[in-house]
Amino acid sequence: MSAEPNLRRQPCRKILSLLCFLSLISLSKPTTELQILLNFKTSLSKSPTNAFATWVPDQNPLCDFTGITCNPNQVVTEINLPQQNLSGTLPFDSICSLQSLEKISLGSNTLFGSITEEVSNCTNLKYLDLGWNSFVGKVPDLSSLTQLKYLNLNRSGFSGQFPWKSLENLTNLEFLSLGDNPFDKNPFPLEVLNLEKLYWLYLTNCSIEGKIPEGIGNLTLLQNLEISYNSLVGEIPEGITKLKNLWQLELYSNNLVGKFPIGFRNLTNLINFDASTNSLEGDLSEIKYLVNLVSLQLFENQFSGEIPVEFGEFKFLQNLSLYTNKLNGSLPHKIGSHSGLQFIDVSENSLTGPIPPEMCKNGRMTELLMLQNKFTGGIPENYVNCSSLHRFRVNNNSLSGIVPAGIWSLPNLSIVDLTWNQFEGPLGSTIGEAKALAQLFLAHNRFSGELPATIGEASSLVDIELSSNRFSGEVPATIGNLKSLSNLHLENNLFSGKIPESLGSCVSLSDIGLAGNLFSGKIPGSIGSLRSLNSLNLSDNKLSGEIPMSLSSLRLSLLDLSNNQLMGRIPESLSIEAYKSSFAGNPGLCSENLGNFRSCSSDSGKSSNFRTVISCFVAGASVLFLSLLCFMYVRCKPKGFDHPIKRRSSWDMKQFHVLSFSEEEVVNAIRKENLIGKGGSGNVYMVRLRNGKQLAVKHIWKSDSGDRRSCRSSSSMLAKGSLWSPEYDAEVVTLSSIRHVNVVKLYCSITSEDSNLLVYEYLPNGSLWDQLHTCQKIEMDWEVRYEIAVGAAKGLEYLHHGCDRPVVHRDVKTSNILLDEHMKPKIADFGLAKILHANGSKDSTNVIAGTYGYIAPEYAYTYKVNEKSDVYSFGVVLMELVTGKKPVEPEFGENSDIVQWVISDMRSRGSVLHLVDSTISEAQKEDAARVLTIAMHCTMKIPALRPSMRTVVQMLEEAEPCELTGIIVNKGGENGATAPTGPPWLHP
Repeated sequence: MSAEPNLRRQPCRKILSLLCFLSLISLSKPTTELQILLNFKTSLSKSPTNAFATWVPDQNPLCDFTGITCNPNQVVTEINLPQQNLSGTLPFDSICSLQSLEKISLGSNTLFGSITEEVSNCTNLKYLDLGWNSFVGKVPDLSSLTQLKYLNLNRSGFSGQFPWKSLENLTNLEFLSLGDNPFDKNPFPLEVLNLEKLYWLYLTNCSIEGKIPEGIGNLTLLQNLEISYNSLVGEIPEGITKLKNLWQLELYSNNLVGKFPIGFRNLTNLINFDASTNSLEGDLSEIKYLVNLVSLQLFENQFSGEIPVEFGEFKFLQNLSLYTNKLNGSLPHKIGSHSGLQFIDVSENSLTGPIPPEMCKNGRMTELLMLQNKFTGGIPENYVNCSSLHRFRVNNNSLSGIVPAGIWSLPNLSIVDLTWNQFEGPLGSTIGEAKALAQLFLAHNRFSGELPATIGEASSLVDIELSSNRFSGEVPATIGNLKSLSNLHLENNLFSGKIPESLGSCVSLSDIGLAGNLFSGKIPGSIGSLRSLNSLNLSDNKLSGEIPMSLSSLRLSLLDLSNNQLMGRIPESLSIEAYKSSFAGNPGLCSENLGNFRSCSSDSGKSSNFRTVISCFVAGASVLFLSLLCFMYVRCKPKGFDHPIKRRSSWDMKQFHVLSFSEEEVVNAIRKENLIGKGGSGNVYMVRLRNGKQLAVKHIWKSDSGDRRSCRSSSSMLAKGSLWSPEYDAEVVTLSSIRHVNVVKLYCSITSEDSNLLVYEYLPNGSLWDQLHTCQKIEMDWEVRYEIAVGAAKGLEYLHHGCDRPVVHRDVKTSNILLDEHMKPKIADFGLAKILHANGSKDSTNVIAGTYGYIAPEYAYTYKVNEKSDVYSFGVVLMELVTGKKPVEPEFGENSDIVQWVISDMRSRGSVLHLVDSTISEAQKEDAARVLTIAMHCTMKIPALRPSMRTVVQMLEEAEPCELTGIIVNKGGENGATAPTGPPWLHP
């Protein structure tokens, strides 16, 4: 009896022991997972985020941590922390120990480092999002992640060869986004074609080349297909017409050719379609069936024929962009009448007929761009109700009639461009109500009447272009209220009266063109106060009186006062060879320096005997007085008496390099005869020290603003705001911290109460502008020009990428690239430079910075300056080096510059070889043409499409002339030239 109870107790003990063991297992699992999560938090401990505020084990269970999801068994299944400012490296070796983990969502953070092979241990993952981060290195093999349905590595920083082969195992994928990563070039990955569950495929900008395979039609569940900005060639395959679920198809910026495949009309679910910037051709008949389109972008192709009338019946169309094709016929009369059309650009075609009347019927139109076509008729009257309109450009057409009065006062309009048409009538007085208007382009029409005084109330105006019309009367004084005005062109009209003195209040003016009118009276002296002025053309008027001395302070690349009635002495600083033709047609002018003018000291006519006697007496007395002065000068002359700056007992020298000279030696060496240049903020002198060393010294003019009652040191001025011009502060702050062989060296600054000197290394060969475009120019073969291009590019690369805080120069041009005795270039003149904020945000300004011909086009609508603005300007410099042309030449045509000239010529001829400077040898022209192609990339209209300066340097190095590399180019044997090698942008 006693043994039986013991036998019964044994199974109970075993069961109890088993339960205890299982309990221990269940308790240990969360503890392990907690350690993994805390390790994950530690690896990201420096993140500026509050995402981990709840990750406190003593207060919250781990399943209540922010971003953590658990299953009913309290086991971690998801980590969801996108857009949380996470920064650090990911410990996949521990993360993948979470055996039930199905989702990792860490997109849009700043994670960095590489992804280790341990990621392959996350075998239960169904969702992996690491997009929009800053990883480095290759993507590891992913073939073990067979459960993945969602994979997003878009713009994550990965590079190298992507493991396309691993996709063969990921047959459950429904969402695949790998775009915007610098992967190695690869043909279209055929492994993708087996992923038949895909509804989303994003492979834009990831270095895919070759043809789009016919098998793309296997992915019948696709709703979104984006393979833009690659190197795809050939025709759009017919297989794409099987993708009837597509609502978005993006093929833009490839090298596709041919027509739309038959059956493309089957894609009736398409909402967004973009095949722009290819070489597609044929008509648009297949598109007329895609009635659900909201956005259609086919610009920059070779489409021809008429725009289908069915487009006028589209009920959802909001964006239509067909510019730069070969389309003809008229725009559908009803286009926009059924939909809320917001944007239309059909520019640069051969379209005819009237402007459709109902494109703004629903009051949502923001941009209407129809330039360079053959449209006729007038502007529809009902467009005065289009208050949403921002940009209205119909230039270069055959439009006519009077502009409806309400157009001038549309409240959101930022640009009106009606140039090169046949419009007539007045500029409406309601122009003052256009508070957003920045650009008013009416040149080459038949407008007439007076300029309304209310124009001074359009306070946002930056550009006024009214040349070649029939405007008359006086220019209203209210124009001086336009503080943002940069360009004023009123040439070839019938304006009369005086040029308003108030023009000097337009503090942002950089370009004034008033030639070919009936202006009379004196040239306003206030124009000399316009420190930003770069071009002044007052020729062919009836101006009289003397040339104001105030003009001497301007730094002008163009000055033309010819064919007026001016009298008196030409100011000495303007009597230079560069301005020789600027004063022609003014017989009353005289000059001691310009040979084609009479001497100011010559006798102008017969004098009476009395006047002769008096003159002789005065002359004799003057000689006696001057002799006395000379005697006193020789005996008592203070050192530095003839200096352009005042002698001071003390100077403050701030050194930026080890110096072998004193401030006194520099100051005493500055003399008027050593003047070698004039700038917008001061004069430049060449001084020779006792040891024979030459220096360039810039004497900065003092600003009219600031408190001159107190005397501050150089360091305090930089800290608290200088007494001097902002250019002084900008140049000192920028250059003092820069050390680069291709950036001009600033030795020191020397300051006193009323003088500021910047002491630089002296560069004897002047500027690149001098060597390319003036009488000082020399013959430069392509090797010399190429080395100048590379050196200048490296200088800018350093400014953008090598400094602690990136520096934007803001005035890159050939006159600011100086050349040493070996023709090595150095970037100079940082008077407009801006240092970007430490947090990476870009500085911007509403004052136009830079020089006409070099200014990036984004100024027209943003006024923002960043590194890409410098890239554009450098592209212009490259064009000057290759073509030998100036940025603006008469041969380019009205309102055109070197960039438009090169691009237009390239489009019409398909080659750039003929644009190369004729002084460059035939053997070198292909090398030069490669650099011209790089310049075209630098001057792309859209800043984001321009390369960085780091990339520009790489591109230039790959374009090194064959003579420098020692490579013999195979021009081809009996069967012609061999295929070109290297990047496609290198081949003209």
